[in-house]
Amino acid sequence: MNLKQIKTLLSLGENQRVEFKSSIRNLEELGRTVCGFLNSAGGYLICGVSESEGVIGIESSHDAVTKLERYLLEHISPKAFVAVQAEELDKKLVISIEVPAGSDVPYAFKDVIYIRTGELTQVAKSQTIRDIVMRHQVEPERWERRFSFADIERDLDVQEIRTTIAEAGNVRRVLFRDAKDISMVLEDFSVARYGRLTNGGDVLFSTNPAIRLPQTRIRAMCYSSDKAGDTFIDMKSFEGPLHRIFEDAYAFIIRNTSSSSKFIKGNPKRLDAPLYPEEAVREALINALAHRDYSAASGGVSIHVYPHRLEIWNSGALPEGVTEQSLLKGQISILRNPDIAHVLYLRGFMEKAGRGSVLMVQKCLDSGLPSPFWKSDPKLGVTVTFSTPEVTPEVTPEVTPEVTPEVTPEVTPEVTPEVIKLLKHLTSEMSRGDLQEVIGLRDAEHFRKSYIIPALEIKAIEMTIPEKPTSSKQKYRISSVGERILAGLANNSAR
Repeated sequence: MNLKQIKTLLSLGENQRVEFKSSIRNLEELGRTVCGFLNSAGGYLICGVSESEGVIGIESSHDAVTKLERYLLEHISPKAFVAVQAEELDKKLVISIEVPAGSDVPYAFKDVIYIRTGELTQVAKSQTIRDIVMRHQVEPERWERRFSFADIERDLDVQEIRTTIAEAGNVRRVLFRDAKDISMVLEDFSVARYGRLTNGGDVLFSTNPAIRLPQTRIRAMCYSSDKAGDTFIDMKSFEGPLHRIFEDAYAFIIRNTSSSSKFIKGNPKRLDAPLYPEEAVREALINALAHRDYSAASGGVSIHVYPHRLEIWNSGALPEGVTEQSLLKGQISILRNPDIAHVLYLRGFMEKAGRGSVLMVQKCLDSGLPSPFWKSDPKLGVTVTFSTPEVTPEVTPEVTPEVTPEVTPEVTPEVTPEVIKLLKHLTSEMSRGDLQEVIGLRDAEHFRKSYIIPALEIKAIEMTIPEKPTSSKQKYRISSVGERILAGLANNSAR
């Protein structure tokens, strides 16, 4: 503990985790207090300080620290790490004793178990001892509370922390002891202790937790048909702090799903919207990241985008007590990673009331989509699936009466989502490069095979220089067939 930290503790006064002692003469009292901290959440003893008189200093020999450390080591069992340090404050000597929360509770001082309750250290009752033992059996299973191997000085994404502070402060959901002190902020978030980042803190705030925790990566794939295969239209792997991979993964979904369009009476402009409701998809994605089982190094989160459905999968089963049916009813909020979920809550990404699944269902129904459904298996993980009505039954009735006979058979099976996306972006005569850029695809060969050629084959688009197909000045424009296809889709969306 450095001098600045000691001054901060003095300014806060005594509390559950801080106690002042005017001297170190009463070793028995110090031992009991240290034992109480070990059995609780840890704490700090500042010796040479009086709550009423402030810093008074201690009269001690140079080897006082060594003697005090040895005394605590000999009389507390099982052995525990306790940091004793001497500092000069206001030209007076003070000794700080930093006590982490014990990892091998319960601890005893001279064969008596003490517990910290409020500002008091008391002999633990039998019921309290049983609770400590039970908690000890549960806490190690909290993967997010285990210490990470991340270097808190080198691996942190400070900007990510500052953004979190600002967003939490804007909504006044947390009071920081010192918002400028990164270490204290991380402790306030319960993602760091004793200068070490927890796994939860690593996932949230390190530049690349995947180096140490490969299961934090997200894999995302987009398929050209409704069957998973070896051919991908788009495939990415995202890694970084949780918030960043969340945004990247969501952008992947938007990039690879078509949008729905409709005209509203009185508005001459077509209104475009994502095929799947934004709130529902973001909720599903953030839930997968917040509630996933991080303890398995082979686990993870993956996204599968098909022409007519979207699947978001995460490893591990639903938390105990939660079923697919109960998700539809809401009212259940069982957090597998409460520290991670709390930070996401502070940033406004999720609530902790268990209504997220209900929101997803409602948003889909409001958009005319089927309700999303969950499938959970302890071995296969949890998958939430969004689906969209098949193009065939939705598009055909609208297009058939308006489109010429030769168009009808082409519209039903061959108007792929890629062609629809191309038509929606083809607002004027555009070159292949311009179209590719506005759609956001880098692979020119894939764009040619999946977008341009199918659109030409069904005559939805036409070349501006048809006699020279390979001309460098070649551009494309929407044809009358393509316009009828878009009109049919718009009418279908407006129903």
